[in-house]
Amino acid sequence: MLEAVVFVLTVAVVGGLVFLGGSVLLGRGETRPPADPDRSPLELPEDRPVTADDVRGVRMSVTVRGYRMTEVDWLLEQLARALEERDAETAALRARLEEAGHAPGTDDARPGGNGARADA
Repeated sequence: MLEAVVFVLTVAVVGGLVFLGGSVLLGRGETRPPADPDRSPLELPEDRPVTADDVRGVRMSVTVRGYRMTEVDWLLEQLARALEERDAETAALRARLEEAGHAPGTDDARPGGNGARADA
């Protein structure tokens, strides 16, 4: 009976040491610490509007389980802000056109002409 208890305790201690050693050596399976939600290694231009080529050029870090969620969330937030800014600018420009008396989509086209002024 004593031999069985010693055997079980030995197996438990050895298993625990193997698990502890593996945990210390392998960590959480990531090569880098988790990304800071307010900062990302992804780069988008800050001095000009984001273009489609900028988005196509973004390469996100791949981890064991896929992309880093914080990087994807950061990128989506940046793209959402860029779209909001463009929508606001477009609305402001359309409002200025309407104030100036021009309807969107209509150039000063005259019959038989190419939009040139008749008194020119």
